[in-house]
Amino acid sequence: MTLHTSNTDKVEVVRKEHQAHLGCSIIDAQGREVPITEDMIQQACHELEKRLVKPDQHDASA
Repeated sequence: MTLHTSNTDKVEVVRKEHQAHLGCSIIDAQGREVPITEDMIQQACHELEKRLVKPDQHDASA
């Protein structure tokens, strides 16, 4: 018995409309509930990627 899955296993990806409500919200500074959209999440991920600091690459032979 193995715990590994085959490389041929496929997972169906279901995309919602870009501005579709994902079922979660944030509360803004005025106390209003603001639905979180996929576009908001994508934008946050892009911002994080821009600020990513990669660790120093040390020579493995040293």
